[in-house]
Order: sequence, then C-alpha cells, then structure tokens
Amino acid sequence: MTPAPSAPDRGADRLLSPSLRVLLVLAAGSITLAGVWAAREVFSPLALAVVIVVICDPVRRPFARRGWPTWAGSTAVILVATAILVAMGALLWLAATQFAALIADLASDGGLARSAEDLVALLQSLGLADEASDAAASVLDPEALLAVAGSVSSAVIGVATALFFVCAYIIFLAVDAARYQRARAVFGASRRETIDRIAHLNSGVRRYYVVNAVFGAIVAVIDGLALWWLGVPAPVVWAILAFVTNFVPNIGFVLGLIPPAVLALVVGGWPLMLGVIAVYCVVNVVLQVLVQPKFVSDAVDLSLTLSFFSVIFWTFVIGPLGAILAVPLTLLMRALVLEGDPGATWLRWLSGDRTALPQRER
Repeated sequence: MTPAPSAPDRGADRLLSPSLRVLLVLAAGSITLAGVWAAREVFSPLALAVVIVVICDPVRRPFARRGWPTWAGSTAVILVATAILVAMGALLWLAATQFAALIADLASDGGLARSAEDLVALLQSLGLADEASDAAASVLDPEALLAVAGSVSSAVIGVATALFFVCAYIIFLAVDAARYQRARAVFGASRRETIDRIAHLNSGVRRYYVVNAVFGAIVAVIDGLALWWLGVPAPVVWAILAFVTNFVPNIGFVLGLIPPAVLALVVGGWPLMLGVIAVYCVVNVVLQVLVQPKFVSDAVDLSLTLSFFSVIFWTFVIGPLGAILAVPLTLLMRALVLEGDPGATWLRWLSGDRTALPQRER
C-alpha cells in the first residue's frame, strides 16, 4: 500500500499545481498563436467569416418563428452576409481607384514636387538636420507615392481574392450555425454554462459592431462633407477611410486623419492642413474618443488598455485584418481561457468584465 503524502507534501502539491497549470496554459497558448501566425493567410479570412456570420445570424430568427425550413433561414444569412461583403469590396475598390487616380494627377502636374520642396525648405529654415529634410522629401516623392498607389491597387486585388474565400467560408458556417441552434435542446443542462458563454460572446460581438458601424457612419458623413467644403480632393475616399478606421479601437482616429491631412498640405499648404486637423479633432475626438468608448465599453465590457493592446497584438499575429477583428478575438480568448475558470475572476475583472463580480460588488 502506498503511504499517504505528508502534510508538507500536500501543501507543496497545492502550491505547485496552479503554477504548473499557468505554465501549461502559457505554453499551449504560445504554440497555438505561433500556429495561427504561420497560417494567418487562412485564419484571417476564416475569422472575418465567423464574425460576419455571427453578426447576420439573427436574420434567421423570423424564419424559425414562422416554422419555415432551416434552409430558408440559412439562405437569408448567406444573402445578407454576401451583401455585406459586396458592399465592403465596392467601398475598397472605389477608394483604391480614386486614390490611385488622385496620386497620378498630383504627380503629373508637379504639385507633389513643389510641396516636397516647400516642406524641405521649411525644415531647413528651422535648423533641422539634413536627415529630417531627406525623410520629409521622400514622403512626398512622386515616384514613391506612385509606387504606394500601385501597391494599394495590388492590395485591393488581394483583398478581393480573400473575400472570395470568405464567401465560401460563410456558406459553410451559415449552414452549420443552423445545427448549432439546437445545442441547448440537445444537451440541456449539462452544457448550459458553455452555451450561455457562447451566446453572451456572440451578443457582445454584434453589439460591438453595431455601435462601431453607427458611429463610423456618422463620422464618415461629417468628415466627408467637411473635406468637400474645405476643397480637399477625393472627399469620398477619406470618408470611406474614416468609416473603416472607426473599427480600429483607440488609434483609428489617427489612421484616418494622416492621409487627408498630408493631401491637404500638398494641395492647399499649411492653412488647409490645419483646417483638416481642426475638423477631425472636433468631430472625431468628440465622437470617437469621448462618446463612443462609453457605448463600446457597455457593449463588450473590455477595458480601454486591453482594447488598445489587442489592436497591436492581433495585427502582429494575423496582419492588418487583426486591427479590425481585435476586440472580437480578444473576447473569444477571454471566453475560452478565463470565463470557464472560477479562479480567474480577478483577471476577468481586470480585463473590464463587470459581470465577473456579483451584482452587489460592481
């Protein structure tokens, strides 16, 4: 008979087991993320397809309430999701073609070269080093910007190819989602907690994108009209950019401001550039920085620090699409790793999850 472990041994086991569990979780997570990074060209479209299907899934509910066949609801989800993809592709195509044409026109009439010379002269008059002047000149170099315009056009072709795979994923996911709707009835109370976590995650993802889409549309319309009134070329392009970058938490405002501000400098000098910055600061800072985070926080229960870090992290892991999918992917990781562990309540609270604590302690 094996002797029972002594009290010190049992205490060591209690201290060692949590440490080993944390190490195993970290090791498994690192290996998983390395695999996702290696397969990011496959994972990114799949993640986008999952998010779109989650957003569109409520479309099937009226069909289910009326007792229609399951395939009718799945078809409705596929059609709505495809319409979203077509709209995304059309916006990207419009923005890319107008941007490429705008750069070509500015390069042909010498506006870029004059702006580069003026900027270099200003930097030199301020006593800046030659390296800074060279860097400023390279930013507005016509050949460099034409190359950027060409790369943007090529990127749009790549995005269109990725959207084709997203469409295929959506069809399969929408059909499977109809089967997953029966999970609560099939498993009953045995898997109620897991099913509730998944439902809460899906609801949070939908609320997050609804809030961002509403604020993004408002910001895009105001920015586009303001740029048109100021005389900045291609205001539609920058309005589309403002809408898309609104889905990037915290830093989307800066990403949407830089291109039109630089263009305003090229075509109208410092006064027009300062006007564009002033408009964006008034509109985008008020809506995106002061008002929108409150609604987003209520929708997903995610801290501002974690949402900011998630943009950097997921962009590194899966590429540019990670900036748009950062919050849903972070919510997914929290649901998988933390929400099923009773000992991780404090980590959930640190992440911004107010449901981690009892109602009386919130």
